[in-house]
Amino acid sequence: MKISFKYIVVIILAMGSVISGCQKGDLLSNPNVAAENATVPVSLILNHITANMLREEEPVISTVYRYNQEIVSNYSYYFGSNAYNWSNTNHTYDMIRYCNQLELQAKRQYNSTTNVYFALSKFFKAYAYIWLSQRVGDIPMTQAGDVNNLTPAYDNQHDVYKNSLALLDTANTMIGALMSTPAVINSKVDANGDIFGLTYLQWRKVINTYRLRVLLSLSKRADDNADLNIKSQFATIFGSPDKYPVMTSGDDNMVYRYTTVTMYPPNRSGNAPYNNCANISKTFFNVTAAYNDPRVFALAVPAPAQLAAGKQVNDFTAYVGEDNGKSQGLMSSFSADGKYSSLSYNRYMSSASGANAEPYILIGYTELCFNIAEAAYRGWIAADAATWYLNGINASMKWYGLSQGQTLTIGNVDGTKPNQGTAIVDIAGFLANPNVTYNPVNGLTQILTQKYVAFFMNSGFEAYYNWRRTGIPAFSQGGVGIGTASNMIPLRWQYPQDEINYNNNNYKAAVSSQFGGTDDVNAKMWLIK
Repeated sequence: MKISFKYIVVIILAMGSVISGCQKGDLLSNPNVAAENATVPVSLILNHITANMLREEEPVISTVYRYNQEIVSNYSYYFGSNAYNWSNTNHTYDMIRYCNQLELQAKRQYNSTTNVYFALSKFFKAYAYIWLSQRVGDIPMTQAGDVNNLTPAYDNQHDVYKNSLALLDTANTMIGALMSTPAVINSKVDANGDIFGLTYLQWRKVINTYRLRVLLSLSKRADDNADLNIKSQFATIFGSPDKYPVMTSGDDNMVYRYTTVTMYPPNRSGNAPYNNCANISKTFFNVTAAYNDPRVFALAVPAPAQLAAGKQVNDFTAYVGEDNGKSQGLMSSFSADGKYSSLSYNRYMSSASGANAEPYILIGYTELCFNIAEAAYRGWIAADAATWYLNGINASMKWYGLSQGQTLTIGNVDGTKPNQGTAIVDIAGFLANPNVTYNPVNGLTQILTQKYVAFFMNSGFEAYYNWRRTGIPAFSQGGVGIGTASNMIPLRWQYPQDEINYNNNNYKAAVSSQFGGTDDVNAKMWLIK
């Protein structure tokens, strides 16, 4: 393709003539982009923030549930690697920018800074800052979101949490001041913009329930940071339901519901056979099938090899988990032999709209019960740990649709064969198991173990964060499948690449002050030291 230089010059000159002509007044502003001073409906901005929040949480059957050691990928092409080969994390500053715009537009449209959108903005800001900080450590907060400062200084993690807790407190107070009548209390905040469809009262419950989660995540810092008042904050919220309402049942959960429009990820109709490319983690079955937990029958299917050997679908020993630490090559060959269990096709794969599965929880009542039980065990509040522990188990059973004496149909791995039999739900027998019946001697282990089970396919990285904080339950590590240099699970992510590229001096200072100059995924941040 030989084109002379002279010909190229002619083309350029012709283009210049056209452009010059357009500049005489024919160019129009992009009609799809709002002007800087335009009024944008707050519902649209709120919708973006809530949708973005869900995106950061990585819903069901995604990578995060391999890191939580609930499922294991045996075939990388469809379900990826199990390796904890973490590098640079994503960030949540997009949420901060949109929160600033939400406040700007809410003030313009409602002529006040005390409306519900300002309150929700404070919640989402706190959520965004904590989401990132618990991944990396110190982050920009005080100076973040200022368009006139593109290199914001870092706040230490202590201050990020202190300021975020204050934001949550203010959010609760602001919404409470707006709840003057029963009509307001039980009305939805924004039927168009809030994808969670929560009422004013339910939003307060979400905010305070989340605040208790955050306070408990600070348990390692509860005795050496008096200014945070971690224990007293928890006790105040728990003891003041009128001022700080929290969730009282699963009806208050912050959930995302899948529909024929918002379809169930990642397997749509026609892709269900790919379910056999993932197995249930041995870590999960170690504290469920081993304890005769009926949730196993609802969430998983037996290992085909166990049934071929003569076991029945209601035999808990027929449910066999795969080791997250094993090499994926071995997993693939063993999977072909049917040695391990997979997710229930009937529950998670039979409907593209998720019609047979539970909605996805971001913040929920079951977790709250276990958080209260743990706080009671630690002596933070005057409550019975055993009662709240049992409340949490029962709430989890109910969320997965289980009741005493119920008959469950057990399907197969990919829906290509008839159902394989039935099993009877025996919650009472499960609760009578010595490993499950509450015992104060090992109460903390029991509480945290059952919270881990209740996180199955929901709540993002919370199962991992609780393990990182407490070591409970025991995650598999040390094997080559973990994928790190030491074959040990990392404790943090590296900072976002954007920070390294565009805020390098402050990034380097933060890494130096926290981790000796190395952005090390195995280093302990202030939160978990």
